[in-house]
Amino acid sequence: MSVENMDELREVYAPPADRAGLKVLDHLDVHCRDFIALSPFYVIASARADGRADASPRGDPTGSAAHVLDDRTLLLPDRPGNRQVDTLMNLVERPYVGLVFFVPGLTETLRINGRAEISTDRELLEPLAVEGRLPISVLKVTVEEAFLHCAKALIRARLWEPDAQVERSRYPSYGEVLADQIAGADAAEIDAGEEESARNELY
Repeated sequence: MSVENMDELREVYAPPADRAGLKVLDHLDVHCRDFIALSPFYVIASARADGRADASPRGDPTGSAAHVLDDRTLLLPDRPGNRQVDTLMNLVERPYVGLVFFVPGLTETLRINGRAEISTDRELLEPLAVEGRLPISVLKVTVEEAFLHCAKALIRARLWEPDAQVERSRYPSYGEVLADQIAGADAAEIDAGEEESARNELY
């Protein structure tokens, strides 16, 4: 059966433990700061004007993926990419984000929700420079909720287990996938372009 309201949802799921609500902070404490400092990768979720959701992966060297400005403010860089700027377009109209930070080897994740604004102020870009190159813009996130998420999902996925890693040959290359999806696209040309971009245009 379809679950269509809160009462029906609670018939399926028992109420959460008290600590599930008590652990939610409205700021970044020392543990949140330490987690962010160790994290090279996060996923950012936003919403389109029509309410549809979107999520995008972001990654950088550890220590450069995000910068904690103060207990309530987090800076996130936007690096060179495909210039489609889905997330940024969403935030112009609905300025709220959901973030999940990952640390390789740790099975807990850190979740942060807040209000984001897009900035090109140099003083905000400078803490996020990599190899002397500034990000194109920065998201200045005002933290509204921050909490550590338990390890079950990553334990189930065995995400960091060496024998769970997939051989690259098990899945087509980026170019091969796009060549199947886009009429007239050349797989070898796309892959060569992506390799060149990865060498010279990461920052």
